[in-house]
Amino acid sequence: MSVPVTPQYERDEYYNGEPSVADMKDPAYSIPQTPDGKPGPVSSLAGVSEIKPTFKASDANIPDNYVTHTIAAQKYLPPVTWKNLIWNIQWISFLALTITPALAIYGIFTTPYNTKTAIWSVVYYYITGLGITAGYHRLWAHRSYNASVPLQFGLALAGSGAVQGSIKWWSRGHRAHHRYTDTKLDPYSAHEGFWWAHVGWMLIKPRGKIGVADVSDLTRNKVVRWQHKNYIPLLIIMGLVVPTVVAGLGWGDWRGGFFFAAAARLLFVHHSTFCVNSLAHWLGDKPFDNKHTPCDHFITALCTIGEGYHNFHHQFPMDFRNAIKWFQYDPTKWFISTMSAVGLASHLKRFPDNEIKKGQYTMKLQELQTQGEKLNWPKSSNELPVISWDDFQAEAKERSLIAIHGFIHDCSSFAEDHPGGAHLIKRAIGTDATTAFFGGVYDHSNAAHNLLAMMRVGVLDGGMEVETLKRRHANSVSSVSSVASSAPSTPPLSSASSSTDDLLSLVYQPEAQVADPWTLSVPPSERFRIVKTDADIRPGILSRVQSLEEVSRADRNGEVDVLVGAQA
Repeated sequence: MSVPVTPQYERDEYYNGEPSVADMKDPAYSIPQTPDGKPGPVSSLAGVSEIKPTFKASDANIPDNYVTHTIAAQKYLPPVTWKNLIWNIQWISFLALTITPALAIYGIFTTPYNTKTAIWSVVYYYITGLGITAGYHRLWAHRSYNASVPLQFGLALAGSGAVQGSIKWWSRGHRAHHRYTDTKLDPYSAHEGFWWAHVGWMLIKPRGKIGVADVSDLTRNKVVRWQHKNYIPLLIIMGLVVPTVVAGLGWGDWRGGFFFAAAARLLFVHHSTFCVNSLAHWLGDKPFDNKHTPCDHFITALCTIGEGYHNFHHQFPMDFRNAIKWFQYDPTKWFISTMSAVGLASHLKRFPDNEIKKGQYTMKLQELQTQGEKLNWPKSSNELPVISWDDFQAEAKERSLIAIHGFIHDCSSFAEDHPGGAHLIKRAIGTDATTAFFGGVYDHSNAAHNLLAMMRVGVLDGGMEVETLKRRHANSVSSVSSVASSAPSTPPLSSASSSTDDLLSLVYQPEAQVADPWTLSVPPSERFRIVKTDADIRPGILSRVQSLEEVSRADRNGEVDVLVGAQA
């Protein structure tokens, strides 16, 4: 028996000492070589830690109980107080996240407005924002598609202009966030509060170490290594110099280029990304899974260049889309699709539509279950007294009791509100009205079934076979056939007698399904339907009955046997 092939995005990407499948598909895959032909380290600049290319995954040997063990065993820093606050601030991040908005605010009040600069600021916001969403996030952190080397360099440069760390650093934290969502190993857990998830985790030293997350695949990417090695100069050039120079050389607005296209644009692109960690875990609904905090919402998508359908993303992280419907706002998806159309991107990954719909189906069932728990439901047969036919008829003289489908119902409070009139309720009192209720007189709706079930007061001893005609259903075919064979020939039926024959040729079939399987008030074990017998089973019976009133009267009085015998 052959082993089924696992979809590519579910395979283990790492192999002992050999390039993975993902490596071989990555156009930027490369291992730097030393003079002796062996892989060597890559030096770093400006304090950025070096990348040592490796085939070994950092999480290859973690124990099965890693999460619970690490959370319980690791030592946490003491809580932050006013006394120790200054020692717990991450000063590099703090200065970057405070100086930038200060410059933007100062520029707004001191720099003349220029339409070209405003347009350029918005354009560069999307360029650098896509460097994060299409590059850092969907390409490198989640490997949701493959990009050509030119596209990878372009995204690496654009992402540098967003000033959010190198690809390797950013992806390592984001992979930990997905693996340990909402736990103490999550670097920006929403359970620690909205502002912690938004920006606090960058301003204050974390109380404990974040969970392990492997990025060995990124160390084997020459674009990632190049950007990591040169990140500081790239940050300055792409984050500050380029937006200023374009506005200055283009239309002479050097000041506007710096304060608007550089500082103000950087402020917006920062908090656009931060909203993915905060707002996307607080605002919206959860159509695919409610185990964790991620939500889907259009407003978040607007704020994050399409990253707002976060519940979908956390369920299907290796799908290159965040929004799966054509009308949902996801510029990042549109950008990746465009790059694929022009040949710069390939292998765009999509989770199977069947699996996506399973998630939606599960959540809808949970929602229905929650709604159902708030409703009042009829008593089951196990909670009701069993009443004999004679006791039922005796009690029916005192109140409006009607037997339907083996249950006794008290219709006293409903008779005057019956849509068909109170007379139909009164004529059925003390009788088994199953046939009439299930289509003999009117094929009642789901609402009628549910309302009737709430009127249950007892279970009829012997079930539905107390009515004379139904008590004989087991041998109806044989007995009717014998009667038919001995019956004299009769003239053709009139329209009235034909209708009468149709009425009395209804046979109870306890093994069949209820006519409407979605009737909530009828348990599956108690469902049935009334169907007509074949036309040739009962030829000539009741051929001389002239009116439905006579049949109904005999039915109510339990005289069907007499009537049938007389006519046969």
